[in-house]
Amino acid sequence: MTNMTAARATRPTEDLGAQAQRLFEASFAWFHTHWLQIIIACAIGTGIFLALHAARKLGTGLCERSKGPNGWGRVFGRAIGMTGNFFMLMVATKLVTGYSGAPPQVASTVTFLFTVAAVFQAAFWAREIILGAIGHRTASEHYSGEALGSAMSIIRLLVTFAVFAIALIVVLDNLGVNVTGLIAGLGVGGIAIGLAAQGIFADLFAAIAIIFDRPFRKGDAITFGTSAGSVEAIGVKSTRVRAPSGEELIIANRLLLDKEIINNTRREYRRVKFTLSLVQWTSVDVMDRLHDILKEEVERCELKFVRAGFVGFGASSFDFDIEFDSENAAFQDFFDARHTVALAIIRRFNAEGIELAYSTQTTFTAAPRGGMIMPYAADPPAAPAPSTIVDAPPTPREKSTDRSAVDG
Repeated sequence: MTNMTAARATRPTEDLGAQAQRLFEASFAWFHTHWLQIIIACAIGTGIFLALHAARKLGTGLCERSKGPNGWGRVFGRAIGMTGNFFMLMVATKLVTGYSGAPPQVASTVTFLFTVAAVFQAAFWAREIILGAIGHRTASEHYSGEALGSAMSIIRLLVTFAVFAIALIVVLDNLGVNVTGLIAGLGVGGIAIGLAAQGIFADLFAAIAIIFDRPFRKGDAITFGTSAGSVEAIGVKSTRVRAPSGEELIIANRLLLDKEIINNTRREYRRVKFTLSLVQWTSVDVMDRLHDILKEEVERCELKFVRAGFVGFGASSFDFDIEFDSENAAFQDFFDARHTVALAIIRRFNAEGIELAYSTQTTFTAAPRGGMIMPYAADPPAAPAPSTIVDAPPTPREKSTDRSAVDG
């Protein structure tokens, strides 16, 4: 049993040694019979190698001449600069192998080495172009700093792993290795990792989406859900927003993107809307002139008038709406415009004698028989006028006077 195991262990070494022996013999015979073609092929191959080397230098120069650290010229120049000497050597060798009449053993060896070099070189190029494209897309001062550095580190790691994993699988497949199990293992492992850290990856990809789609930037004033504030930092897992009242709001990136986001910084203006309630004894003529009155006051404040008009009957008022736009999107200018127009309208209403409504209420009390009892006492009935003159009864003093006269 031990002898059989030893024999199986030494058989691959013997096969590899036999293959190397055959390759050496074929190469020796080839050099003896095709030495002139080999010399010419080496000269041509050297020229090809030098040309590729010069092309790599041109790419490096393009990278240096490119404007900005993340321009497309720098991206492609950096990718060209990543071209390896081994790849250029194998390209030159592959191109001249057919001319030199190489034997099958030499040709297959060159083909295998060229495949390995080409696959991994393509992986280097893809990695640099992908990362360069991401850097070009995120080239902004609003996305610089620690947040972008952390995100780019994770993105660089993921891109490198994915690209070189694919390159390794391609190389193994060209070697005749069955890669089905390897692909299945990588797939299962990726699913397991994704399920275990789905919250982290969700926030990470949300951060990447924010960087690429740019719904907002650092310093923008945004409104999301019932909250609002100015963006202070965009992190890998969360975004920090400073509320107008001073507190710092920290919200996960995936939750932030699930909400409707209003970017107030990208507004061209802010629209102001007032509802004016007039007393219900306002005359129709005054209400008919109200549109022109409001328009005059808004334009006198050098703002853009939009519309004004009747909107409904209130409980104790006639309601009118007025809309106008501030000069720009700055909140302070919007606040000042609202204040200025409101005071101008109040002054004009005071001058025109137009009254704003206030809440009024009248209470009626029902009588037992269903009638209405007024909330105040009725006026007392007037006394009837006397038809005859009646003498007033004598006072006690008068009575005593009369008795004295009789006695006398």
